[in-house]
Amino acid sequence: MTTPPDGRGRFGLAMTLLAATGVVIAAYLTWQHLAGEIPPCGPVRGCETVLTSPYASIAGIPVALPGVLVSLVTLGGALAWWRLGDRRGLVLAYLAGMASLAALAYFTYLEVAVIHAICAWCVTYAVTVLAGWLLALAAYRSTGSAGA
Repeated sequence: MTTPPDGRGRFGLAMTLLAATGVVIAAYLTWQHLAGEIPPCGPVRGCETVLTSPYASIAGIPVALPGVLVSLVTLGGALAWWRLGDRRGLVLAYLAGMASLAALAYFTYLEVAVIHAICAWCVTYAVTVLAGWLLALAAYRSTGSAGA
């Protein structure tokens, strides 16, 4: 099997897996929030503080829920580009990642500067979004101006 010249083989699977991981993490955090439970955080022990803070929801909606939605959009875009060669999917994944990064920067700021606790789940989610966005950027740059 040869790698397609448009970079889909190099980046597509990784982008898809990262987006799927983001969907799972955000869905798990949303479910835990709605169930009134706190996921285990391991040795970091900041999850309870972060996930019970006033910043964990907006108007009663867990902040992880938009993460599920954006990650689903990213996953759809990554799959459309990787499996179908539709470059619009790559652009969609890139733009969804960029929009997510702004929100994640704000929430990371809140964790560090306001709440004074770190949620390992939140950090892991942020890493998947950042890595997926960087891969989408690299894939976009590797395709040049040629539409794939």
